[in-house]
Amino acid sequence: MARLTKVLGTLCALVLAAGLLTSCGDESAGGNPRSITVWSLENVSDRLETTRQILKKFTAETGIEVKLVGVDEPQLSQLVMSAAAAGKLPDVIGAVPLAAMQQLSSNGLLNPDVANQAVEDLGSSTFNPRALELTRDGGRQLAVPSDGWTQLLYYRKDLFAAAGLPAPTTYAAIEQAARTLNKGGVEGISLATDPADPFTQQSFEHLALANGCQLVDPQGKVTLDSRPCKDAFRFYGDLATKYSASGTQTVDSTRATYFAGKSAMVVWSSFLLDELAGLRDDALPSCEQCKADKQWLSRNTGVVTAVQGPDGKQPAQFGELTGWTVTKTAKADASRQFVEYMLNEGYNQWIGMAAEGKFPVRHGTAAEPEAFDQAWDKADIGVDARKPLAALYPAPLITDLREGVGKMQRWGITEGQGSPGRRDARRAAGAEGDQRPGERAGDGRRGRETGDRRHRRDPGHVGVRA
Repeated sequence: MARLTKVLGTLCALVLAAGLLTSCGDESAGGNPRSITVWSLENVSDRLETTRQILKKFTAETGIEVKLVGVDEPQLSQLVMSAAAAGKLPDVIGAVPLAAMQQLSSNGLLNPDVANQAVEDLGSSTFNPRALELTRDGGRQLAVPSDGWTQLLYYRKDLFAAAGLPAPTTYAAIEQAARTLNKGGVEGISLATDPADPFTQQSFEHLALANGCQLVDPQGKVTLDSRPCKDAFRFYGDLATKYSASGTQTVDSTRATYFAGKSAMVVWSSFLLDELAGLRDDALPSCEQCKADKQWLSRNTGVVTAVQGPDGKQPAQFGELTGWTVTKTAKADASRQFVEYMLNEGYNQWIGMAAEGKFPVRHGTAAEPEAFDQAWDKADIGVDARKPLAALYPAPLITDLREGVGKMQRWGITEGQGSPGRRDARRAAGAEGDQRPGERAGDGRRGRETGDRRHRRDPGHVGVRA
């Protein structure tokens, strides 16, 4: 036992040295039923601090103590399996993306009964139906959905207006605009082409879903050779080779080209919204007009949420949902109370940490059905500077962004093929990512960490977030 303790201590030290956890030690809260351990993938310092503020209020109101541990998303699987083997699973894991929920479930590490009870207590009718659907496996509620981000198509409204072009909401309109505006030192569109970047997969999946292209059918049969998929591959390939910059394009280069005023369109995640408005110092718009006015580009940019291809039955878009999972060894009652608090009293503060990448999936309460939607609409966004979302973008767009979760699709998961044992096709196609672009690994931003964590879960990535 002494040797085991020494080994575990050494492992903990190594983990800390690698920066995988922001705290370490015995993850078990012991036998105290009023003390729980929570891992959070929102591990950027300012977001951890906001979470601590919420937890302080939770403890004051309930008497339940919470040990918060920040976890690096790419290391989640490794850390969870190590903790499970050592009998030290946390009680709750927060900000868990869809693919990770499925993996935790396949390894038998979740308590779906607690998640289901939390949804019932909060009121299933108060949630976005698609959010509940995507976080279920059959009749099992794997997690309580918390928030999401979506992939978007940004375009230069001024250039479109000058050329008399319609908004790029369809394959035909996108191709027409890319061809027409691809001149004078301006690319028709900035599109990711780096095969090693999850952001590329996210960007393609966004446009492929628009054409009704699915990775698999409900029976699990791979359908990438279907007509909708072949047409989607052809469409993406033509845009990338004819109207986008030459060379390998990444999550960073596509953003940089658009920000420099050298591209008429770009496919990126919602994490671009604050950067577009000049609120992040290390990713400022650099176009000529932007030098005197940081918000010039945001005012002259239109945003298309869902796109429709010729074979698509309706507009669709790629996105990522995250949620709160309760583990199989959790103190069920205290964990349930905590999750319910995070989706109720602490919800506005939680989604307000990064509103551009945390669209609410719970609309409100039974007494105030639209309370959380209304609060999000007025939330501030930004990193180095903060401004209200409503002061930067028109109300119709804000509504479309928030309601985008209802149009969200994900290869395999939407067809009920997300569970392990049914994910071979996804692995073969390299479609297991959940990162946010711009966020971690392509993130989309959890930050600002690698490629912006945002695209990671985000064009995003750990799938992805930008």
